[in-house]
Amino acid sequence: MRRSRQTLALLTALAAVSVPTALVAAAPESAAAAADPCAAWMDRSDSADRRADALVAAMSQDQKLHMLTFGDPPWFTYWGTAGHVDGIPALCIPDLVLSDAGSGVAGLQIATTVFPSGVAQAATWDPALQRRIGSTIGAEAFAKGINVMLGPGMNIARTPYNGRNFEYFGEDPYLASSTAVAVIKGIQSHPVLADAKHYAFNNQETERMSIDARVDERTRREIYLPAFEAAVKKADVGSVMCSYNKIDGAYACENPEMLTGYLRDEWGFDGFVVSDWGAVHSTAPSARAGLDLEMHAFAAGAPATPVTGSAGRYFGADQLRAALAEGELTQARIDDMVRNIVRPMFEHGLFDEPVSPGAGPYLSDVSTPGHLAVARRAAADATVLLKNRDRLLPLQPTDGGRTIAVIGWAANPVGAANAVSGGGSSHGSGLPPRVVSPLEGITRAALERGDRVVYAEGSNVVDARLAAAAADVVVVVATDGSSEGTDRADLGLRPAACVTVFCQAIPIEQEDMIAAATAANPNTVVVLDVGAPVRMPWLADAGAVLVPWYGGLEHGNALADVLYGVREPGGRLPQTFPVDEAQNPFAPEAYPGVDGTETYSEGLLVGYRWYDATGTRPLFPFGYGLGYTTFGFRDLVVRPTAQGARVSFVVRNTGRRAGAVVPQLYLSSPKRAGEPPKQLKGFTKLTLRPGEARRVELTLDRRDLSIWSTRRDRWVVVPGSYRVAVGTSSRDLPLHGRLRR
Repeated sequence: MRRSRQTLALLTALAAVSVPTALVAAAPESAAAAADPCAAWMDRSDSADRRADALVAAMSQDQKLHMLTFGDPPWFTYWGTAGHVDGIPALCIPDLVLSDAGSGVAGLQIATTVFPSGVAQAATWDPALQRRIGSTIGAEAFAKGINVMLGPGMNIARTPYNGRNFEYFGEDPYLASSTAVAVIKGIQSHPVLADAKHYAFNNQETERMSIDARVDERTRREIYLPAFEAAVKKADVGSVMCSYNKIDGAYACENPEMLTGYLRDEWGFDGFVVSDWGAVHSTAPSARAGLDLEMHAFAAGAPATPVTGSAGRYFGADQLRAALAEGELTQARIDDMVRNIVRPMFEHGLFDEPVSPGAGPYLSDVSTPGHLAVARRAAADATVLLKNRDRLLPLQPTDGGRTIAVIGWAANPVGAANAVSGGGSSHGSGLPPRVVSPLEGITRAALERGDRVVYAEGSNVVDARLAAAAADVVVVVATDGSSEGTDRADLGLRPAACVTVFCQAIPIEQEDMIAAATAANPNTVVVLDVGAPVRMPWLADAGAVLVPWYGGLEHGNALADVLYGVREPGGRLPQTFPVDEAQNPFAPEAYPGVDGTETYSEGLLVGYRWYDATGTRPLFPFGYGLGYTTFGFRDLVVRPTAQGARVSFVVRNTGRRAGAVVPQLYLSSPKRAGEPPKQLKGFTKLTLRPGEARRVELTLDRRDLSIWSTRRDRWVVVPGSYRVAVGTSSRDLPLHGRLRR
């Protein structure tokens, strides 16, 4: 692609400060280091376990300790990556290069594809598409000289105020687990490791470096840990990132119950645990607890900072040698830490297809037309249609053309560049500038159809009102600047401009802009580029409402596709939308916490579970989303099996055009089980032609019917009658059946 001389000069200057430090010198040769020193562990036909054992046995102590902490220069100064561990050529150990992730290959990477954010990926309710997104991200990472992607994030949306909800997969553990497994498998279909984060209970950004999360065992098991468990058991994730916060008094990165108890002893995790950047606070206690690799944003000896909350280097060679000498650490534990790092590298091909980070990969453009096509499809399939009065959408062809008013700062190229990705480490820059804004995408599509587009920035409500009144159709685009590092103050629309973790608020009053446009023209489509639920006081006047979330590079093209009916708005809500802030009554002790402690006193009643248990009607329920056709459900059959049940039903397209539907299965346990009123336990996504009917079968296994018994310390099935319900959202379930266990 063409770049200006100034752009190339800037990129070359950045690359120039990224010269890698000298590789670790080979230790005195052991018996294994003969004519072919790597032969014992470079046989691809051998198992990852045997290869890892052979390598660790051949390593010197210096080489082992080298593998356990970050290399200098740290963070973005090493080819725009999040961090690295230099390889050891004498042992054929490749560089371990870690990149920020979420919406694609992020951080200070350039010329990569920015995909829709994590919540948008979950909103597709489509594991096949999610896996394709992951695979495309993995391919771009490898081409950039990166072999560890620091994602996906899979923390549960406990509160709509969490600044990082846009990175995560919504409020439900079943949906989050399904999405996480698909994305991880996609990433790891290349010689690239995924990283399950942030483990665990990192469900707010307020005091995230120090807040002490107090979560009862049953709530842990049923709500907050299932996605991590699935990442290990079903996706064989290569690495897990421990979070900044404390858990029952101990920092997550030195918490043996979390890092060894659940993760390794129970779930069988055989990869490595890496710290969040600067989340380490000790040497021996962290290593004994189960931390394998320390990472930091700053060089060794740096002072504590508000970004990371801790200083220096705890897993440096000097610190680890001192812990060994004082008997605080054993050699066996050091060997296990190294083995945990190299084993997944062998299993997933990092040794056999090593990366070569440097100026060439850093400056290369890895965003292909095929990758952009995936991003465009994902953006459309993630878009949720919340309202469509009188079938305003899709826009129908006209003979004489029409005038379309596009209104909003977030619609123009500058605003869109700050509205297609949230702020923080997952922020995708889209550099060099090539984000397709809503204004560009709609204008291009309108010209092809003989329509005319006019634009108003909209911060002056008079301009917004006049532009809307003079148009046939209005598309008003608004955004909210969610970001790592801060929680949202409320459910309002507060735009921001972000460069990685640094964001600046933009003083534009968007609610007034939307209200002016919708009042002036009933044919107004409101487009919300957001990362989490927002309030909608103007909803009654809006003709249609679309939520594309943070839509990535192809947002503008995908939005035009949806508006004109080239593609359906295929998304369904992964998080409940409340009416307003009053529908989120957290006591201060529960959120944001008091005296450094937050108590998850709501227990299992997270998201739609709370709305159902309290009989509260949200603005839009979990799982909700309209399409451009209609569907009918009939003939529910529930057949018990030895472990659970097979649930089948017929879905028919009752409309006049082809469309996608997401049948959802919810299970209600016997009352004495003490569970929420109903919980998602199955779904699928299918496309049907007009009039087409198909029988769908979903399977319930023993785990789906189980609750965590703290008395028995295991999963149990409570005997009794279970209610099975099927429909299109947590509040629209026309089919009902029973299952006895």
